[in-house]
Amino acid sequence: MNKIDKIKAELEAFAIQNADNLEQFRLKFLTKKSELQELLSEIKNVAPEERKDFGQRVNELKQKAQQLFEESRAKLEFQTSKSENLLDVTRPSTAINLGSMHPISIMMNEVCDIFEKIGFSTVSGPDVEDDWHVFTALNFPEEHPARDMQDTFFVELHPDILLRTHTSSLQVRTMEKQQPPIRVICPGRVFRNEAITSRAHCIFHQVEGLYIAENVSFADMKQTLLYFAKQMFGSETKIRLRPSYFPFTEPSAEMDISCNICGGAGCALCKHTGWVEILGCGMVDPNVLESCGIDSKKYTGYAFGLGIERMTMLKYKTNDIRLYFENDVRFLQQFKAAGER
Repeated sequence: MNKIDKIKAELEAFAIQNADNLEQFRLKFLTKKSELQELLSEIKNVAPEERKDFGQRVNELKQKAQQLFEESRAKLEFQTSKSENLLDVTRPSTAINLGSMHPISIMMNEVCDIFEKIGFSTVSGPDVEDDWHVFTALNFPEEHPARDMQDTFFVELHPDILLRTHTSSLQVRTMEKQQPPIRVICPGRVFRNEAITSRAHCIFHQVEGLYIAENVSFADMKQTLLYFAKQMFGSETKIRLRPSYFPFTEPSAEMDISCNICGGAGCALCKHTGWVEILGCGMVDPNVLESCGIDSKKYTGYAFGLGIERMTMLKYKTNDIRLYFENDVRFLQQFKAAGER
């Protein structure tokens, strides 16, 4: 009888405020291993004259526990249902549209994926660089006229510190740390002091590539770039290489692809020529290899660099580079599906 009174007191004092409390109550009072169940199994051992009263009190206690459990469960279910149907007055009146990847990021990832499939690994580095990694190590002697080809943002208090004008600085950093074979791509943002027009901007993005090993030839470079162009713009894409000049490559070339906006007929983007320049390339100058501690008599290599904005304009048939920097949501929403792929 004392045990019945003890369990009754515990039952009445048990607070059920959430689903965890409800489960604890069930385990304590309603399972086969509970103290209440043990009392029911003790009925047969009680003296005959007390058995009726004992059984009646135990059954009343069990019914009370079951009733309390059912009432508490119903109350919790009602509270949950009610809270789910409440209107949250703090919510915005219109739905919030989820963002997506920027078209420049989409294109950067596509370019990197193509080169990674043929063995290139991706490296990254700082936007703020020193003169050695941006110019000197790449065969730009001091006072060399080639430095005038790139209008540079220098840090006023430190004339040897600048915003990188190309991601070739990452190629230098890689060659300083690693001996051939080297096969890397270097994506990133670059800066040049240029007038902002529909075709040019003072901030833009590049992906540069470098391959150094024994017996690397110009033909190896051409086949790699042809593969890239067909993967990016379609199997019908054609390329052409025109002689050019870069201080860090010799021989050097500019690569054009057939314009996919006008199909070669001529438009504003291709300046009515049917061709669009997308990258510069060439065989790495031996002076660059030696500056970075690589034996130029044993190793050769090629390098290339392409502008992501120009590639994006070709890929998505847009005609103004400034659209990629204005953050107009109406323009950016068009690329949501491309970013999800």
